[in-house]
This record gives sequence, C-alpha cells and structure tokens, in this order.
Amino acid sequence: MKFVKWSLYSLLGLMVVGVLVVGSLYLYLRSDLPSVAELKDVRLQTPMQVYSSDGELIAQFGEIRRIPLKLEEIPQPLINAFLATEDQRFYEHFGIDPIGVGRAFFQLVTSGEIQSGGSTITQQLARNFYLSFEQTWSRKVREAFIALHIESQLTKDEILELYLNKITFGHRAHGVGAAAQVYYGKDVNDLTLAQMAMIAGLPKAPSTMNPISNPERARERRSVVLGRLLAERMITLPEYRAALAEPIETRLHGPEVTMTAPYLAEMVRAEMVSRYGEDDAYNLGMKVYTTASAKQQRAAQRAVQANLHAYDERHGYRGPDAVLFDAANPWTAEQIISYLRNIDQVGLTYPAAVTAVGERSAQVMAQMGSLIEIDWDGLKWARPYIHAERQGAAPEQASDILKVGDQVRIRLTEGGWRLAQVPEPGAAIVALRPHDGGIAAAVGGYSFRLSQYNRAIQAERQIGSNIKPFIYSAALDNNFTLATLVNDAPINQWNPGSGIAWRPRNSPDVYEGPIPLREALAKSKNVVSVRLLRAMGINTVVDHLTRFGFDFDELPRNESLSLGSASMTPLEVARGYAVFANGGFLVTPYFIERITTAADEEIFAARPAVACMLCENGEREVLQAPQVISEQNAFLVTQGMNSAIWGGGSWAHKTGWNGTAWRIQRSDKLIDTVGRNIAGKTGTTNDVRDTWFSGFVSGLATTSWVGFDNTERALGATSINPNLGSDEQEVSGAESGAKTALPMWIDFMETAVEDVAAESFDIPPGIVSARIDLKTGKLSRDSDYTTRFEYFLPGTAPKEYTEGKSSPNVFDDDDDSIF
Repeated sequence: MKFVKWSLYSLLGLMVVGVLVVGSLYLYLRSDLPSVAELKDVRLQTPMQVYSSDGELIAQFGEIRRIPLKLEEIPQPLINAFLATEDQRFYEHFGIDPIGVGRAFFQLVTSGEIQSGGSTITQQLARNFYLSFEQTWSRKVREAFIALHIESQLTKDEILELYLNKITFGHRAHGVGAAAQVYYGKDVNDLTLAQMAMIAGLPKAPSTMNPISNPERARERRSVVLGRLLAERMITLPEYRAALAEPIETRLHGPEVTMTAPYLAEMVRAEMVSRYGEDDAYNLGMKVYTTASAKQQRAAQRAVQANLHAYDERHGYRGPDAVLFDAANPWTAEQIISYLRNIDQVGLTYPAAVTAVGERSAQVMAQMGSLIEIDWDGLKWARPYIHAERQGAAPEQASDILKVGDQVRIRLTEGGWRLAQVPEPGAAIVALRPHDGGIAAAVGGYSFRLSQYNRAIQAERQIGSNIKPFIYSAALDNNFTLATLVNDAPINQWNPGSGIAWRPRNSPDVYEGPIPLREALAKSKNVVSVRLLRAMGINTVVDHLTRFGFDFDELPRNESLSLGSASMTPLEVARGYAVFANGGFLVTPYFIERITTAADEEIFAARPAVACMLCENGEREVLQAPQVISEQNAFLVTQGMNSAIWGGGSWAHKTGWNGTAWRIQRSDKLIDTVGRNIAGKTGTTNDVRDTWFSGFVSGLATTSWVGFDNTERALGATSINPNLGSDEQEVSGAESGAKTALPMWIDFMETAVEDVAAESFDIPPGIVSARIDLKTGKLSRDSDYTTRFEYFLPGTAPKEYTEGKSSPNVFDDDDDSIF
C-alpha cells in the first residue's frame, strides 16, 4: 500500500510539474503564437517585372512566387500525394503525432541528436513560418506548442490549405500553384500523376531534390512518393508503373527576359523600393513600364560596347588573361572546357583558349568546346599596349600576338570573330524626350556584371566644352548676337597671388582674331568663352546656368567655369540640352511611365510637366514645364550648335571652316533620316580625362560620355606616327569629344531617330534675319561667300553697313579686350 501511495503521490507531483512546465512554456512562447489573421494571411506573391515602353521584359526582382489556391481548387491526387508522404494520419491526430514524436525521442536518446521526421503537416507549417530549421530539442518543443495552438484555431482543411499554399518548393516557388507553374508551366489541374508526385516530394529537400538542380535525386524521391501512394491504396498498380516510367522532363518556366538593360532596371528597382518598400515591391507582382523603348535601349547598349572596343583597339593589346599550357604539353578539350566554364562572359567578350597559331590566323576553343578560326582581320589590330600614349610595333604574323595555351577573349562582329579584351574605360549614354523628360535610353557602362556603377546618373565629371552652349545662351540674353565679333586671341593674365599667369588656350592651339559667335561656338574657341564670361561677369553667368537645372552650389566661381570645370552627370547635361531642343522649357527626367498590378490594373501613370507654349487640356490637366529661356534664345543657340556640325554652311568650301562635330556629316543613315536638323557640341577636359558629345534632334536629346572611373587617368592619344622606328610606335593626337564620344553618339542616334520626331528648327516669332559681312559683323550689300544671312533677336541686328571688303584679321597676342 505504501508503494502504491508513493507512486500516486509521485504521479501527482509529476502532473503538477508538467502543468507548471507547460504554463511556463506558454508564458515564454506567448509572444510567438500567431493570431488567426496571421495564420490565414496568404497573399499572391509574384516578382516585380520591369518592361520597356513597348512591352519587352527587361528584368524581374523578387525572391518568392506564390499563387494562392483554395483547397477545393487543388486536385485530390495531389493532396493525397502530400498526405501519403508527409502525414498519413493528418486527419486523426491533434497536431502532434505521438508515434512520430516517440521516434524522434528515441533518436535523441540513442544518438544525441534528432535525425529525422516525426513532424506532422501542422508542425511543418509552424516550423516554416514561425521558427528556425535547426534540429534541436528546444525547437521541437516550440514547434509542437505552436502546432497545438494552430490546431485549436483552425480546422484540418484550413491547416492543409495553408500548408499547400505556403510550403517551399525551391527555385523561388512557394505553394503548389507556384510549383506547378515554375517546374511545368501548368495549372495544378493539368499535372500528370508523376508530376504531382514530383512536387509532393520536394518539401523534404527543395534545393537538392528538385528535378532541375538534381534530376536523379528527384527521380528517387518521386519513386518514394509513388510508393507511399501505392501502399496507402490511393493509386492502382498500373498507375504506379506508368508514373514511375514517365521521364523527368522539366525546366524553369515563367516570363523570359527578352532585353538586357541592367542599368535601367536597377534604376527602376531602387525607385520602386523607395516608393513601396521591399516587401511590396518584390512580392506584389507589380508590372513597371519604363519610358525607354526596346529599340533605342538596345541601340544605346550596342553603341557603348562597340565604341569602347574601338577605343581599346586603338590603344593596343594588353596580352592574354592567363597562360594555361604550351604547345609541348597541350590540354585535352575536356580540360580546356572545364577551365573556361568557370570564367564569365563579360559584355560582348567570351573566354577562349588558343589551340593553334598559323601564319596569319589562330584557332581558339570556346567555352562550349567549339573551335573558332580568327583570321588576320580579327588579329592585326593587336599592337602591344605600352601605355596610353604609346604602342609597340604592328604585328606581322599571328605568332607576334598569340601563343598556344593563351587564355584570351573573343567577340563576334559583323566581320566575323575577333580577338578582344574587356575595355578599361567607362562610358555612358542617356537620351531624353525633350517634350516631357522621359528617358528614352540609359546605359551606365560596358557591363553591369563588371561594374554596377551607373555612370549615366552617378558619374559627376567635368563637362569641358559641353558648357559652352549655356555660356552663349547667357551672352545672347546680355546684348550679344551670333554675329558679334569676339577676339579669338591668346589670353595672358598675371595672377599676383599665385605668381603665375593664367593662359587658357584653344584646342587646337590656333587663333583667328575677331570671330563671330556662331563660328566661335561651332569651333569651340576656348578664349572666346573666357572673354564672354568676363564681359558678363561670373555671377550673371552662374545665375543663367541655374536656369538649366544645374546646382548653384556646384558651379565654380571663377573663370574656369567658361571652359567646363563644373562637374555634372550625363543625365544633368542631357537635361540642359533638352532645354534648347524643346524651345526653352526645363523638363524633369523620369523613367517610369506606368505601374500595374499583377492583374494589369493601372495603379500609377506618370504626369510629367511638358514643354508647351499653350498647353491644351485633354481628359486630364496638362502640367506645363517652366520656361527658363525664351524660344528665341533656344533657337539661336541651336543655330550655333548646328554650325558645329555643318560648319559655314553652303559657303564652307570657300571660307574653309568646319565645326568640331563635322563627323556627323559622314553618317548617311542619320542624314537620310533627319536631314540637317541636328545640333550638338563636343566636350573634352584637361589632359583628356573626360570626353563628351551632347546633341539633339527635335524629338530626342542625347549625351554620351567616355572616360576612366579614376578621374586622374587620361584617355591618351591614338594616331600612329609612321616616322618612328619599327620597334616602337609613339601615339600622337589626343582622344577628344569629337573622336571618342561623338562616334558613340552617332551609332546610337542612327537607330534611335528612326522612331522620333525630327522636325526642322523652325524660326520662332520675333526672330529677324539680315545679311552680314563675316569679317566685320556689320550689314552687307554683297551676296558672296564673305557674307551670310544671320538671325537676331528683335532690335539686336547691326544697323551699319560695312564699307567695301574687310581687312584681314589682326590681333595682338597680349590683347585682353573682348573685341
């Protein structure tokens, strides 16, 4: 009796202790217990998709794909597969399967750790969304407690529905609806029995047992699931055998990116996260339509990459990336392929290994094992690189360039395969619609994989002579005209503070004496720009420049401003040039046109302020961009920039001058599309650290920039001096805006202008014209090549006629006056 009494007391004590432990656990876990609302919250989760303006998919952002389904929408064989495999007693237990718990406890006692299973569907639901995945006893206790709480709050069908919608299946698929789409591109009701079994087997190890990452392990797991279904008599033997024999055929399904625009896509991603937060931006399946067209964006990408390769080839070959073997000890094809598969494609370049070298050709093996022949046209550019100013001798045969075993890079061009290397400089193109500021194209570098630095919107670089149209715009508002003569003569200004003279020079170092402003802008005369700034005063010029959106605090307060010492991003420069293109309005750049839900319901549409003199109201109010300069001022500056391309016009063959952007005249494709209705300006900074070209037609304003990310590194020189010895060739003739940035601009615009308005630069109201003498700037009664019609603001045209033919230009090297 004493033993029985002692046993009862002990049992009662254990029960009290158990109650206390359970109560303590409840207090400890109370904050972790999910509410019913939290448990039932299953939202559609779909990655954000970014599109071009014409509907091509640029990128997807987001980790989770989820397609919520009601339990009755899920086919019973698929439900059976999960029940048979994961929890055949699901409808009998109370959230914890005592048999499973016993098995886990036995493993813990015998091995010191929990090795497998025992978790019910309810426990898996708790673990996946409220706890960690660590295999510890404390986690198992918490998991069991939360499972009991879930069972007390929801019905069995509700629990099963949540489980089937929330469980992870790998490859960012969450829930059976998403898994069916990701692996098979099907609705769940269209899955075969074998495919259902495959999906049901994934929760055990979704990353290592899925049919894409590991088909054999996936097959083995599918067999287990089918075996459980047969054992539970949920399928027949013939069904089992047919499903077991079905091949493993799967791939990732979903929208495919059809256009690569990573810099633009990253701009969109950052903006969407800023607007909506990461959770909503990445999971609500929003579709973002950009302002960029696929055609223009592709053209910009091609122009940046092709012209960086052109620059790189001008400066020589830096040698192989590595030496893998030599001719005496060659690698097998398998060894080469194995090595190359670990090397990334970068931009247009592919890794390859040299397998044979002929007299004027070479054979290389690419990543996939294909053998490629590179002929002499694809090799002969490869003079040895010495530094930016110097190259080695021109190669005479392929062995001067390559050796068997070299690991190199190649690229495919219209002329065939070509030896290549990843270009070292950075580059950017950004194009705006002048009427509303929409970004038509944006490329921030050669390769986003190589560098995520978006030079189009982040690189603040000195803009050089790209500043001059804005200086001239200020001059036209301060009593200057396109016919005003300014002395193009060297400036020598002594600075008593520093004890040195400031001597701004033209580039090239040529001076022509008194010169009309139109010609000075077209020829990019540095000293004329300095004299204009002196005549107006720095404060006047700075105030005028801020009208174009340039930051007042970032503009230098010294005369170097006239030569482009201010630092700006390509986007800021393009915005400034858009003011000239649209008749004087400052538009605000934007790149998101509209946003829709996953169900294609529009939730945002851009309402940019537009450039218009008399904006007409349609269905909704039109916002007018601020007019910052007059239409007449914009027209006159555009005229000066038009001469930068066409020079002196029809009389250029007699007057003998061209503008700095004369290379545009060579583009038959561009001229055939837009005629002579193009304006632009080159820009080059000290020591050729930055090269620019900014220009426009009426429907598109584009800025291109090329330079090294290291602001101290110069782009160097390019043309070979044939008079030097054959062992080494010095390079003379610097890179420049006209040589380095302008060709990239032309390549882009040749395609981009096909789909934009390119109207003539019509004369606005109030502009008058008069025939002037080119040497004096006065009115002329002659009509030969010494005169031209010039445009003027009302009241600014000259009133005096020149008397006879003008004398030759005469200037004093020390003359510091403006005229």
